[in-house]
Amino acid sequence: MSTTTIDPAEVAKFEAMAAEWWDPNGKFKPLHMLNPCRLDYICGQIAAEFDRDLRQPHPFEGLRLLDIGCGGGLLSEPMARLGAEVIGADAAAGNLPVARIHAEQSGLAIDYRHTTAEDLAAAGERFDVVLNMEVVEHVADPLAYLTACHDLLKPGGLMLCSTINRNPKSFAVAIVGAEVVMRWLPRGTHDWAKFITPDELYDLIRRAGLEPVDRKGMVFNPLRWSWSLSERDLSVNYVTASIRR
Repeated sequence: MSTTTIDPAEVAKFEAMAAEWWDPNGKFKPLHMLNPCRLDYICGQIAAEFDRDLRQPHPFEGLRLLDIGCGGGLLSEPMARLGAEVIGADAAAGNLPVARIHAEQSGLAIDYRHTTAEDLAAAGERFDVVLNMEVVEHVADPLAYLTACHDLLKPGGLMLCSTINRNPKSFAVAIVGAEVVMRWLPRGTHDWAKFITPDELYDLIRRAGLEPVDRKGMVFNPLRWSWSLSERDLSVNYVTASIRR
């Protein structure tokens, strides 16, 4: 395995929680809550870029999709159900048995691999879509990592990348709120210094050779206890879409 952008300490954090990936009330509760909002954005962007009708049974049939940092498969499985050929990759080996067993129990054929973006690119793997969700804030070298994601895309391919903004509000919400007050995540899951502002991410994406085409906030409403997409509020969680021309 290449270690160009892998941060071993970050990998160890997620391996320690691997058994809880599919427990909606466990350590990954925030991702389970966020998942419908993430899927709303992902499906809309893929459908628009590849002219797919989401009302059809398998609208992503014929698309080859990489879920990098796939964890237990919370995004890989919905993409497979929608008809995509899915490869799920993760640097944390402990995540993959959990993902494989759950996919098998769900009757889904997903190719899960213990590998890195760099190794997949070096092997000549190419995809129509790369899902790069909540990963870039955990790598050692964001630009090198995003460059590998660029290399993994076919011309005209789509990368969807989400992360967390860096400002006082994100520290209060993502660190103090999620890890200390609500205890949704173990303390130390996130390093605020590694958070990336939307403008910084757009700059990194461009430097990696991709063209940013969209970004939206993912906003938590504590009264409704749900997430929604926002055109203007990118103050904490946000997601971007980029194209390889």
